[in-house]
Amino acid sequence: MRRSRQVTTIVCCVALSALLAGCVAGKKTKSDPTKNAKAKDVSLTINANDVVGGKNAAEANWINSFVIPGFQKMEKAKGINATVKFNGAGVDDEQYKTKLELNLKTGNGADVFAADGIWLGELASAGYVKPLDQVVGPSAATWDGWSQINKSVQQNLTYKDKLYGIPNGTDGRVIYFNKTLFGQAGLPAAWQPKSWADILSAGQALKRISGVNPIQINAGTPMGEATTAQGFLPLLAGTGKPLFDEATGKWQGASSGVKDVLNFYKQIYGAGLGDPKLQQDKAGRDESFANFSKGKIGILIEGDYFWRSIICPDKKTCNATAMANRNSVVGYAKIPAEKPGMGVKGQDFVSVSGGGGWMLNPGTKFPQQAWELMTYMVSAEAQNELAKAEIRISPRDDVNATTLANDPLLSYISKTILPITTYRPSDQNYNPVSVAIQQATADVVSGKSASTAANTYQSSLQKAVGDAHVETG
Repeated sequence: MRRSRQVTTIVCCVALSALLAGCVAGKKTKSDPTKNAKAKDVSLTINANDVVGGKNAAEANWINSFVIPGFQKMEKAKGINATVKFNGAGVDDEQYKTKLELNLKTGNGADVFAADGIWLGELASAGYVKPLDQVVGPSAATWDGWSQINKSVQQNLTYKDKLYGIPNGTDGRVIYFNKTLFGQAGLPAAWQPKSWADILSAGQALKRISGVNPIQINAGTPMGEATTAQGFLPLLAGTGKPLFDEATGKWQGASSGVKDVLNFYKQIYGAGLGDPKLQQDKAGRDESFANFSKGKIGILIEGDYFWRSIICPDKKTCNATAMANRNSVVGYAKIPAEKPGMGVKGQDFVSVSGGGGWMLNPGTKFPQQAWELMTYMVSAEAQNELAKAEIRISPRDDVNATTLANDPLLSYISKTILPITTYRPSDQNYNPVSVAIQQATADVVSGKSASTAANTYQSSLQKAVGDAHVETG
């Protein structure tokens, strides 16, 4: 749930999910927040795509060694005999999602489970999950932890203005730049562009340095979801309207904003400010990472994963792309709107975040106790403990203030980026829309006009979601 997925995997696994959904008779679940509220013997399960010694091992160890014994001890002090079991996976995200949907559809599944934020629309539309106030009741809104989770972060598990779970971490996209190259180009070390024009201007200055690729913004189909989440969506947020309007249920087609974004790509890759071959290479994203680490790329837009796992100073962690001088050479800045004040909500700067969180099975036999377990997992105590094993951006501001104090970039994202961020649409049609976006950027990179690419994108969109769900330009 933390990394981009390849298009082929998305298409195949979504098809498998749909097949399973059609083969299994649905089971309607009525939520009763008062059910077993005073039970003295409670049995709960946690499900996540984590496994000890494998995928997301740090979180799996945390659940086993801290969450379960800590929660059981807390319940015992209240005279409640609670037994908690962890069902970890460790498979491809889409495989995990398919099994999760099947379990929820048949009325089975864990009481508390992990899910990616972009799955929420699909799960909610199918009735597999319900808003917290329906499963838990009024107490879901009074949890004291909400005051520490920024409203923008809460949006990751919000669908149609209803909260369905508690975020368990997030990230943020920023502009990375090489200060050494900036110095050679006569650009400031404390660079903060205020518009797209400022980015292009910096690119022109960097273009004068031999052997340097001025700007890298993910595009094309080989980069998959990274094209959409790290490139297209942050730029689109800078044009003022989100990709998907939950109120109308419509997606942006060949709108002025979409055309502006594609034209910006054209100005980069059609004018020698970026390398179009990287966008068409199957290993292009990895190549861009390596080139940046070697001082061959001046400006690059990526998430905090790039900072933590690609250009970190530790060679054991980041291997060939490690940058021993990262903290002194690499600068970072907010992504500007197309023009000041033109971003979503009238913002000057924008970002896009991802991440997942914990949700409740609407069919749980112990809704109040399951809610208590989930809030315990996202308590300050539990999140501080998780941070000891894995450097990460917690959903909680109070935890980030202490655990990220020694990491300049993660602290910057927590304090500066999260309050202005947006999230990918959680609508069930997001995946095919994302594929259409990737193709539109590929068309521009290969030489087509922004207008032609936008019109082709709109046609693909209409086929994927239907004419009624597309807002035309």
